Order: sequence, then structure tokens, then C-alpha cells
Amino acid sequence: MNLKKLKKFKFFLMFIILGIGTVVFLLFYYSMDLTLLTKLSFYLDLANPAVRIVRVQEGLRKEEVAEVMANKLGWNEKAKNDFINAHLALNTTNLEGHYFPQTYLINKDEGPLAVSATMFDEFSKKTENIKQPKSKQIINPETALKIASIIQRESNGKTDMKLISGIIWNRIWSGMKLQIDATVQYAKGNEADGWWEQVNKEDTKIKSAYNTYLFAGLPPGAIANPGIDAIEAAYNPQKTSCLFYLHDKNRKIHCTKTYEEHKKNISRYY
Repeated sequence: MNLKKLKKFKFFLMFIILGIGTVVFLLFYYSMDLTLLTKLSFYLDLANPAVRIVRVQEGLRKEEVAEVMANKLGWNEKAKNDFINAHLALNTTNLEGHYFPQTYLINKDEGPLAVSATMFDEFSKKTENIKQPKSKQIINPETALKIASIIQRESNGKTDMKLISGIIWNRIWSGMKLQIDATVQYAKGNEADGWWEQVNKEDTKIKSAYNTYLFAGLPPGAIANPGIDAIEAAYNPQKTSCLFYLHDKNRKIHCTKTYEEHKKNISRYY
């Protein structure tokens, strides 16, 4: 092999290595799976200016997902509203909670109903074989989804999801009101003031079915779109005697059996 051919070979080899490195980086950074890459012909779409990489984070409500899509796909207000109200056009129930959070490759001209259907399909596929408890007790999927959405908003990541799930289930089984801030945030949230503003004492009096300080039981629907870890936690709660919890300033969780102990934790960590 002469010097000129050797240089060409080295250049070609470097190009291949950089290409593979780019793919690996995108896989990790955007949390993509190989089935998605195959389905959407990833290697061709990378060079296709008509395709947009859209990352939907866990725990967003549908209005926030609509905003993410609008920014990436250039939707106007009507398209955003069509996405938010897609359940009406698709003749189904509220899709909040069913917009599976992950990274998508979407054609820039894709309409809101098609995007909504794609995300719902991903939710169905990802949750089809989810780990279920070995006990004979059957958990209604919609109940689990409501709890999973609360877990997603209330947790500090995967590490405390199952504990929070156990506490939520303990409150349900004991007949307590859930009294969870995230549900009130959902009730009061709006685009102008913010979707997840901090809850104050007056907010706990908001007359909304999503206000779990005011009304017993679970809210009428999911309050966000949870990831697979939160959904698994809803089905598989950690065994605990705790009924109360809080996160300290470092986001470490502390739980207690009684409200008196909980008040001491409030004084200790705030």
C-alpha cells in the first residue's frame, strides 16, 4: 500500500470511528434504544434535515410536552392546543400520563395528533411487560398510573420512588387524605404563573378534584407523564410503616410514622 492510499485509508477509518462515536454518544445522551433507531432508520435520518430529535423529560404535564414539541417542530398555538386536547379527536379519555417520556425522532412536519398517537403507542409498548407484584392483589393500571405520576413529581429520582410509593399506598389503605403538594400544583398550575409553583397554605383550599388536601382519595387523573421507574414503583411499593415524608435541603428523604415526628423533622430540616 503506497503512502497516498494509506492516507485515504486512515481518513476513511477515522470517519467511521467518529460516526460510531457520534451514534454511541447520542444513544447515551438521549436515552435512545436500538429498537427506536431501527424503526426510524436512524442512520439515514441523522443526515435528514426534515427530522428533529425531541427529548421529552420525565414528569412533564401535557401542556409542557406540547411546548417542547412546539419548539422543536415549529407548531403554532392551534397545533399545541390540538396536542393538549388530542384525546377528544382520538375519542379516548384524557391522555395525561400516557405521553411516554423519552427521546423521539420526529419528522418536522408531523402533526399534533400523529405525535400524540406515537407517544401513546410508546407508553403501551414500554408498560406492556412491566414488573408486577407477585401477590394476588390486582392493581388497576389507571390507579397505578395516577400514583406513578405523583411519585415522579414527588421523588428525588429512582432511589426514593419505591419508598414514596409505599407511603402513598399506606395513606390510601388507612383512609387518610393524600395531602400531596404535587397534586395541588397540578390544580393551580398555569402557563402565565408557572406549572409547578410552590404550594402555600391558601393553595390547599383550592376547590379542585386534584386537591388531595381537600378531597379524599386519588385525583381523577394522572398529574404528569411518569417514566418507567416511577410506574414500576407504583406497582411495587417498598414496605414501610411511614405515613409522612419530606426532603431536606439536600433532597434527602426522611419519613416518619406519626405527624408529631414529622413536625419534628420539619423543624430539624427547615
